[in-house]
Amino acid sequence: MQDIAEQLLAWHSSGRSFAVATVVGVSGSAPRDPGAALAVDADGEAIGSVSGGCVEGAVYELCQEAIASGTPVLERFGYSDEDAFAVGLTCGGILDVFVQPVVPGADPALDAGITYIASGTPVALARIVAGPAGLLGATVAVTADTHHGSLTPAPSTTILLERAAVAEARAMLDAGRTGQLVLGLDGRPCDDSDQGTVTFFIESYVPAPRMIVFGAIDFAAAVVRIGKFLGYRVTVCDARPVFATARRFPEADEVVVDWPHRYLDSQLALLDGRTVLCVLTHDAKFDIPLLERALRLPVAFVGAMGSRKTHRDRNARLREVGLTDAEIGRLRSPIGLDLGARTPEETAVSVAAEIVAHRRGGSCLPLSAGEGPIHHDLARAAEAVPSAAA
Repeated sequence: MQDIAEQLLAWHSSGRSFAVATVVGVSGSAPRDPGAALAVDADGEAIGSVSGGCVEGAVYELCQEAIASGTPVLERFGYSDEDAFAVGLTCGGILDVFVQPVVPGADPALDAGITYIASGTPVALARIVAGPAGLLGATVAVTADTHHGSLTPAPSTTILLERAAVAEARAMLDAGRTGQLVLGLDGRPCDDSDQGTVTFFIESYVPAPRMIVFGAIDFAAAVVRIGKFLGYRVTVCDARPVFATARRFPEADEVVVDWPHRYLDSQLALLDGRTVLCVLTHDAKFDIPLLERALRLPVAFVGAMGSRKTHRDRNARLREVGLTDAEIGRLRSPIGLDLGARTPEETAVSVAAEIVAHRRGGSCLPLSAGEGPIHHDLARAAEAVPSAAA
């Protein structure tokens, strides 16, 4: 929902009713991850996507029906080759889509959640997508220190369920995770096959992950562009003011003139497990103090540019300043996959490909060389919601 939050806020602020269809469970080769959303307003305008086209038409109709009825619905879309005109996924996966009508001012949790998301304030929306009749769509919006909305007015719920949902949502928000949570009506975790369970879909909305590019060289400009394309908030840092200019890096969110290690020290509170650090300086006086710090931080990825010789010399210097083999082993160097890249743009694709593969667990082999699933993080995404009929 985060990518359509600005338009949702505009609809909400104008008092316009709409419905949001959210992917809440996937299995197989589903085209979109949990959290992907399509929204339709009362005038029929549509924004976003849940499947890249496969079931968009059917979901659009579900949204219109939800606006008219005021009733949320959970729908499962699978693969069917029995009827050429049947709605389904050509990739053979399964997609669970939860459609929820939104009337501005009618639900404090949704009202607060939409405002938080659009403003960039971290928030987790915990919505009931499966469970006893009457609970479908009940929502709480959870921030680091408070929550909005309540589950207790709904039938069959208890204060223990609400407390458990809020606590779990806050933990998932802290980790930046989106996924399902199954609780008993007494708030205890349980299996979704148990009787009397409630399934929440918890969506964590956090600021865009950071990419910091150290070294204001020509290759950096291309890395900045592809970093923005991947959804990162990109910073360029270099100690040389003649090179580190906004004019040279117009697509960067910020350009900082500072020694790389000193800037990294100033950002420690803003780095997390999604942060990517790309060290493109390949100059020891910049690299060593920077990597000495970076390789001890709990960030997602640290990569450094340079030749094989530069890499060996760099590793030796890092050992001299006290880094262990395990810490040095975290360094992806030379940065990028072996694509035979030559130009800055090709090199940026190589760097981006390694970042994505590292994040998603990809093998880096051609898809044509294997027979298994093409999505390597299905273990995280495969917790599909029980079907609407269940």
